[in-house]
Formats: sequence, structure tokens, C-alpha cells
Amino acid sequence: MSNRREFLRAAAGVVFTSCSLLDAAPQGSAKSVRRRQVMVGGKRIRTIDVHAHCSVPEAVALTGRRSAAQDPLAMAGDQLAERLRQMDQQGIDMQVLTINPYWYGVERDVAAKLIKVQNEKLAEMCAANKERFTALATVALQFPDLAVEQLVEGVKKLGLRGASLGGNVNGEELSARKFDPFWAKVEELGVLLFLHPQPDPQKRLEGNGLLNNVINNPLETTIALSHLIFEGTLDRYPGLKLCSAHGGGFLPSYADRSDHGCITFPQQCNKEPLKKHPTEYLRQLYFDSLVFTPEALRHLVAVAGPGQIVMGTDYPYPWTSTSVDHILATPGLTDANRRALLGETAAKLLGI
Repeated sequence: MSNRREFLRAAAGVVFTSCSLLDAAPQGSAKSVRRRQVMVGGKRIRTIDVHAHCSVPEAVALTGRRSAAQDPLAMAGDQLAERLRQMDQQGIDMQVLTINPYWYGVERDVAAKLIKVQNEKLAEMCAANKERFTALATVALQFPDLAVEQLVEGVKKLGLRGASLGGNVNGEELSARKFDPFWAKVEELGVLLFLHPQPDPQKRLEGNGLLNNVINNPLETTIALSHLIFEGTLDRYPGLKLCSAHGGGFLPSYADRSDHGCITFPQQCNKEPLKKHPTEYLRQLYFDSLVFTPEALRHLVAVAGPGQIVMGTDYPYPWTSTSVDHILATPGLTDANRRALLGETAAKLLGI
């Protein structure tokens, strides 16, 4: 694209989603700012946000639903300008665009059309400005054979960098053997998977405090990752590059209990003998940095290793606007660690 205006027009098919927690910027409010130059050890580095949401209204419409986002024809240009402004202000050079699955319940023919539209629009968005955006393909994982085809097309034909998926598929765990062909193809292609929790409304999580998010989302991720460990998926496919949102949920914070459960009750862990201790699998998984405090990030690095953490903001949900500073200010990290967390590890995983 020759200029920013042409880029905004080209992006009209993709909406950067907002939520009830985030007031939409009024039209014309996005003012350009000079992009922050992030320095580590006196050298400019490229920063990559692996956890950024968007939506394709044309795909949503195929389910019979209206997009929850604002009208893309009226707001896409301003939404995009505001996103770029915030990225520049925060010092984020590139975002990895993902879409949380809302299509796991649709029929096969609808799923095929929906994913085709969605992935093509994502590819168009990234092609419009390769410096600022890349994306992960969406797949209809409720049909594993179709998901394999969609993954291959997304990666090989459209140039997408992997795939995003939910923490369960209509209540079925990702560790179910029916999904093995998909895991096998992901491992073969060597691409990144980004795991994001699915909503799971429960009566106990109703009421004050946003419990259906602050408890459900990390719990959903914890359950998904634990099944992938204990049911042997990570043993069968050790080359998977799997990154989970929100710092991996609760699992890294209390992972030692996973080890001691099998020591205390070995009869409960003999269905699928593991090749190593459960906590050791954390060092072959990847996690985003959205854990809010320096101590939480320090602990995550200690448990998983500095090469397993990538920066994530959850944009446009307003959980944080200081992800870069969070990493820069966390004690105990070396300059090499900070470079890895801010962008180097993500670049390797994405092949960019």
C-alpha cells in the first residue's frame, strides 16, 4: 500500500472487535502519534503482540448472527486508525491477529464457507501492511478432516502463520484422539497454534466480579492444557508449537500439584503413562505475558523458561496498555530475556 489512507480502505472487510468494557473511539478521534522506539541494551528491537483480536462481519453473518462489532462500513477506517495509534503509543510494532471460535456449532457446509471468507479477509488485511500485522488461520475443528484442509490452505496458499483455536470443541477436550490428525498436520507444518479459552457460562460464575471471565478463562485454559499433558497429546506430538493466552491460566502458578497428584495417587495416572513429569511439559509450551504484575511474570519465566514467553495484550480489551513496560520492568530478566519476550521468540515461532 502506498499510503495509510489506502491501507485503511483495504482493511474494510475486517473489524477490530471491541467489548462492553471498552468505549469505542468516536469518529475522527484517532490522531497519529510517533511510534515509540523500544530499546533494550541500547539497541532498537521489534516488538510483537501475539494476542490481538479482530472479527470478519461477512463470516459472522453466515451463522445468521450480526457482528457484535460496530458497522465495518461506517467504522472500519477509524477503528483501524485508532488501533495503529495505540500500537504506536505503546511501542508495539506488529500484532498477530486472531479470532476466537464462534463457529464450532455450525454445520459443515456453513463452516467451510465461513472459514474460507474469514481466512481470506485475514490474509488481505495482512497483505495490506506486512510490517504491522500478521494473522493465524481459523479452522472448523469440530470437523477434524476439514480443519486439516483449512490449515493447509491458510498456511500454504494464504500465507497465514498458523492457527487459533478454542480450549474445547463443543465441550469435547482437545486431547480427544479424533483431533490427532489435526495435531499431526500442525506438527508437520511447524506452525504456531494459539489457544484461547471459550466462554462457559455457569450459574456459580454469575453475579458480581466478572467471574465468568476472571475465573472461567484461566480455568478453561488450565483444563485444556492439563488434558493435553495427561492424555498424552504432547507426548505423541512433541514438536507442537502451542501458545496459550493469559499466561497459561492457573496451571503455571500451581503446576507442582500436577506432579504430586500422580505420586500420591498413582492408580489415577496409569491410563496414559507420561514420558516425563507433568511440570516438564511447561517447558515445551508457550505462554503470553498477560499476567499483570512483575512477580507473576517473573514466576512464569522461572517455571516455563524465558524462551517460552511471548508478549500479549488481549487488544482491544482494556486489560493493559503497558505490556512493553511490564516486560522491561520485571526484575531478574537479562537483556537477552527481554528481547526474547518482546519479540524475538514470537518472530521465530511465526517464521518472520
